[in-house]
Amino acid sequence: MKALIVGTGAVGGFYGALLARAGAEVAVVSRSDYETVRRDGIHVRSPLGEWTFRPAAVYRNAAEVASPPDYAILCTKVLPHIDRPALIRDAVGPDTAIVLIQNGVEIEDEIVEAFPDHELISGLAFVCVSRTAPGQVWHQAYGNLMFGDYPAGVSPRVESLCAAFDRAGVRARAAADIVAARWRKCVWNAPFNPLSVLSGGLYTSDILQSQEAFVRTLMGEVCAIAATTGHPLPEDVIDRNIEDTRRMPPYKTSMLLDFEAGRPMETEAILGNAVRAARREGVPVPHLESVYALMQLRQRQLDKRPS
Repeated sequence: MKALIVGTGAVGGFYGALLARAGAEVAVVSRSDYETVRRDGIHVRSPLGEWTFRPAAVYRNAAEVASPPDYAILCTKVLPHIDRPALIRDAVGPDTAIVLIQNGVEIEDEIVEAFPDHELISGLAFVCVSRTAPGQVWHQAYGNLMFGDYPAGVSPRVESLCAAFDRAGVRARAAADIVAARWRKCVWNAPFNPLSVLSGGLYTSDILQSQEAFVRTLMGEVCAIAATTGHPLPEDVIDRNIEDTRRMPPYKTSMLLDFEAGRPMETEAILGNAVRAARREGVPVPHLESVYALMQLRQRQLDKRPS
């Protein structure tokens, strides 16, 4: 298996390292960390062990890729100013499957429009992982993955990708309805990511301890959107998310880490897309609308900071 990881932040660095551990030939496109990753590789600290992932090749951009990979795996943030198709276009060959391991709901259509003849595998990571420095990844907990063909189905390539991650030590499941799986992850992301920022930097455990009722309300609104779009979620999805969060170590969300570092946040992919889907389907989501508005103000605060 030849894989190209595009984006060597926390998610790309960690899962690229796991694929290499499973025996795949893994190259990376690393923009901001290029020099460090080319020289020293990516050091992973994890409950699975501590090791250094040395990619088969390190590129500054997709135009440098010598031969098309079997899988082009996009692990960047989903942000309005990032042209995701452009990040991979020069590396995609006729038989390349495009894989997304990215946050958010309704994020696939941009890729489908750019690559209508390619298999698109949409993926979700359920993981506590952060990039602590250039070329340094700290995996704290969890790590399971879910993959499925978009808009639906499970192909041999999906099964092969899942098997590779299983060999590396994390559970990877195939999902015939990956869109429902994205909504299911949004049930957790929509409350905890923005509330961690709006609360001034609280861990997920602190948010849950003081505002469980509000968290449940936001989760319920996400479930209502999912059901109206034709992807109803299990009745116990809220309770299970609450219990899973209670078992997590004190954790700063990815959105909070971005805010504290002055980086753009994935507000639109995680929250804005959900709110827009609710408006389109005529689903009232007053609490999500309010949190979204407050997050837009937080983003404006970031934008006005001196560079």
